[in-house]
Amino acid sequence: MEQNVDKKIEFKSKVISFYSSNKMFVYSFICIIFLILIFSTFLINNKNEQNKIIAEKYIEAGIYLASDKKEQSINIFEEIILSNNKFYSVLALNTILEKNLVSDKDKILEYFKLVEKNVNKEQKDLVVFKKALYLMKAEDVDKGNSLLKTLIDNDSPLKSLAEEVVIK
Repeated sequence: MEQNVDKKIEFKSKVISFYSSNKMFVYSFICIIFLILIFSTFLINNKNEQNKIIAEKYIEAGIYLASDKKEQSINIFEEIILSNNKFYSVLALNTILEKNLVSDKDKILEYFKLVEKNVNKEQKDLVVFKKALYLMKAEDVDKGNSLLKTLIDNDSPLKSLAEEVVIK
């Protein structure tokens, strides 16, 4: 029992001794932790705000598209793609492709390139698959088949779909 009390007193004295000899270090450490927490909170809030803005722009582009203001819609969809948002960039590209808003093949391929850079592996496989289908539709079958074979070789989750398309 006495040893336990002695150990507690010894530990307490060591902590007090450490604190008194390293006050500046302890205060600096606490300040740095506090600043990191504030900075990370600021970054998270900023990212959430950016996502809200891009979501509003996506909705706005959809409204313009529904009211036959295609030029304004295309401009906003392009802005979304250029924002490099992982979620809404893919949606904007899909909308452009589905509604045939842009007929310039080079511009579409540039959109694909931008979107491919900013998505995870699974989404990238899906974007590459869509790119292959787009190229085949645009009568560039060789490049489309090449992309599909890449998906097959990489054992992508879309491997079975890619094999079906290559066979046809």
